[in-house]
Amino acid sequence: MELLYLSRKDVEDLGITMKEVLEVVDHGFCLKGLGKTEMPPKPGIHPRTNAFIHAMPAYVKEVEAAGLKWVSGYPTNVGKGLPYITGLLILNDPETGIPIAVMDSAWITAIRTGASVGISAKYLARQASSVAAMLGCGVQARTSLRALVETLPELSKVRCYDLYPEASKRFIEEMSQVYPRLNMIACSSPAEMIEGADVVVTAIPIVTEPKPPLCAGMLKKGGLAVSLDYDSAWTSSAMKECNKFISDDIGQLLSTKKEGVFFSSIPENIYADLGELAAGLKPGREDPLERIFSMNMGIAVDDMVTAKLIYERALERETGTRLPL
Repeated sequence: MELLYLSRKDVEDLGITMKEVLEVVDHGFCLKGLGKTEMPPKPGIHPRTNAFIHAMPAYVKEVEAAGLKWVSGYPTNVGKGLPYITGLLILNDPETGIPIAVMDSAWITAIRTGASVGISAKYLARQASSVAAMLGCGVQARTSLRALVETLPELSKVRCYDLYPEASKRFIEEMSQVYPRLNMIACSSPAEMIEGADVVVTAIPIVTEPKPPLCAGMLKKGGLAVSLDYDSAWTSSAMKECNKFISDDIGQLLSTKKEGVFFSSIPENIYADLGELAAGLKPGREDPLERIFSMNMGIAVDDMVTAKLIYERALERETGTRLPL
C-alpha cells in the first residue's frame, strides 16, 4: 500500500482557481444542509497563549471525501518570520479507511476560508454591493477578496486597514496587480475602513481577550459583516444589532461557546447556518436594509471537498510523491 504526498508547491502548482473552489465549497455546504455530511465539532489543544492546534474530521457523502485536517494557528509566528497557519490534511478511502493522500493544508485553509466569504456574500450580500472593507491584510484577506470578485460583479472599491501599515501597503500592491480595475484604499483606522462598506471582512488573529475595534452603528444598514476571527473584531453590541446572525456551523459554534472562552456575547438567536442557505432550506437576505452577520469559523467539510478536488487533479497531472504506508 502507498499514499500520495503533496507538498505546498505541489498543491499550488495544480493551478486550481477560486471559481473551482467556490463551486465545490458551495456544493459541500448544500450537502451539509441536507444532512449528507458527518462532521463533529473540532477538538483542539492550546500549547501557547492565543495559539491553537485543531483536529478537523469530516465525511462528505456523495462527494466521497473523508479525512482529517490537523491545523495550527500561532499569532507569534509572524514576528518570527513564520506563517500564522500551518498543517497537514489526510484523505482516507471511505470504502476501506486506508489513507490515500497526505497534503499541505495551509493553501487549502487559506483558499477555502476565502471561499466561505464568497458563499456568505452569495446568499447574504446585496448583489449590487460595490464597496468591500478588509480588517487585517494577511493571507485570508487576499483569498477573501478573490472570492468577492467572483461573487459580486459590481465590486469596484476596497478599503483596508491593518495594525501594521506595511501590511496594508503590500496587500494593495499585490492585489492591485491582480485586479487593476479595483480602487484600493489604505485607511488610517478601522472606523475609516468600514465607512460606507457593503461587505466587511475581518481577518485578524484570534485572541482570548480581544479589544474589538468595530462597534454598534459602524456596519451600515444593508451591510454584511463576515468574521473569520471569531469574536476578536466585533463588539457584542455590534453583532446583536444585526437583523440576522448566521454561522458556517451552528453545532461547532455552540460547542466552542460552551468551552467558555469565545462567543460568550454573541446573539442568542442564530438564524441559520450557511448549509441551510445553500440547500434552500431558509432564505438569505430578504430586505435590502438588513444588517447581516456571518460568523465563519472554518469547517472541515470545506477542507475535505477542496482536498478531494486537489487529489483528483493531482492524479490527472501525475503530481506528487508516492510513499509506502
